[in-house]
Amino acid sequence: MRPSVAQHFARIAPITAALLLATAVSAQTTYRWEDPKTGSTVISDLPPPPGTRRVVISESSGAADPQRLPYAIRVASEKFPVVLYTSVGCGACQQARALLNGRGVPFSEKVLVSQEELTALGRQLGGTAALPSVSVGRQSATGFVAARWNELLDFAGYPATAPYGFTPYGSAAE
Repeated sequence: MRPSVAQHFARIAPITAALLLATAVSAQTTYRWEDPKTGSTVISDLPPPPGTRRVVISESSGAADPQRLPYAIRVASEKFPVVLYTSVGCGACQQARALLNGRGVPFSEKVLVSQEELTALGRQLGGTAALPSVSVGRQSATGFVAARWNELLDFAGYPATAPYGFTPYGSAAE
């Protein structure tokens, strides 16, 4: 016996609601402000220090972007998410960001602004941290050595070049 339209809808409604809830939960807040000491722009997932002026808060949902990515990149980014650790005014950090964008790798960027954050990163990555650093899934590399970073990305299944129409990630203002 075939189910009625109402019965079919009753089965699909909870699944649809769960998917909508999952996309709502994946929203990310990004803070952008100018560092009063250096005059550099800081972009971070952490709120700025108290008293900071002209803070721009952006809410983004990661739900739309992954759907437009090629299948291989989506699979790699789900299994091996990439986090780039940088600091303001770091030339090697710009090279690292360019490498990731040149390969079309979706990544989140964490801008470290204090020595305590750098020390904590060293503990997290299991050694002494140098900026830029990258984590690809559970693997990581400190300091920018293009060959080592490419090796990590190759192993994770990221493409060697960005797909047509790729929009770069990360902070361009540094």
